[in-house]
Amino acid sequence: MALARSSDLFAAGVDIHGIYNWNEELKHWFKSYDPNANSALARVAWESSPMASVQNWRSPVLLIHGDDDTNAPFSQTVELADALRKQGVHHEELILPDEIHVFLLYRSWLAVYTCAANFFDQQLRSNETQRQ
Repeated sequence: MALARSSDLFAAGVDIHGIYNWNEELKHWFKSYDPNANSALARVAWESSPMASVQNWRSPVLLIHGDDDTNAPFSQTVELADALRKQGVHHEELILPDEIHVFLLYRSWLAVYTCAANFFDQQLRSNETQRQ
């Protein structure tokens, strides 16, 4: 949300198994949720979603997600990556096969933190070079 709404404040970001469209996420938790049935609720859910402000997103981002995540569906990351790609926003992805929301394997946690550190190092050094 910070990158979607305030890219001018953040040089880069890392998002781990994020929710980008609350209207889609609410369906997973409340099977009876129908955004078409209550437009006021659907509007609040949408306005609370990064996808509602994605047109303002300029900061590079690393998206990390396990492809077997049932808490934050992997499709959310696919949709955000597509929107960022269409806007020309630099993004990278670390997809963890067969991993769930709370990453079960030590090697997954190690990959997540190593990739995040490397991404920030690369992006922040790049920004520093551009300012000089």
